[in-house]
Amino acid sequence: MAAFIHLDPAIICPTCGRLLGKAVVCGQCVTHPHSFRSGFYGYSFEGALREALHAFKFEGRKDVGRALVRGLAGRIADLSDDFDVLVPLPVTEKRLKKRGFNQSFIISEEISKLTGKPIEYSTLRKVRETLDQFALSREERIRNIKGAFASKAGTRQMKGMRLLLVDDLYTTGNTAGEACKALLPLKPREILFFALARTPE
Repeated sequence: MAAFIHLDPAIICPTCGRLLGKAVVCGQCVTHPHSFRSGFYGYSFEGALREALHAFKFEGRKDVGRALVRGLAGRIADLSDDFDVLVPLPVTEKRLKKRGFNQSFIISEEISKLTGKPIEYSTLRKVRETLDQFALSREERIRNIKGAFASKAGTRQMKGMRLLLVDDLYTTGNTAGEACKALLPLKPREILFFALARTPE
């Protein structure tokens, strides 16, 4: 994991992960607040990490994804007291059949092993197909993901719970924002966000 650029929490925005040189909420997050309280960002999505994440997501290399999460084990352990349950970002049934797995489920399973926290697989659903966000313009991303998620009562009561929403990649926050919008009617105490990697700016 030495070749990968780890995002140091001491020098990024604690909400969106933007590189600032110090841990302060950036101007963008002040003027356009997110629905999640804070974010956890593992790696910078560039170089060897970009290739590794592609292998995990598109070439079925679950072992790579699991290793990437374990490379963040120390930081994830520090996060364990801040949330009660993991909520992985879902994919559509069509995408699941094509890919064979949901990468956010794999990431969540590794986080669960490290923290002992349960995973709620069925609370959040993706109700329509979307394009991969990182390849789109800002305006296209907003249109692409709008209304893509819905929530339903799962096996656990979400009211008053601290949720950790899990995804593989953070680009602009539109996906996380739409997912949070779907979860808020369940009245969680708060939502935190976890991304294995963040695109650099």
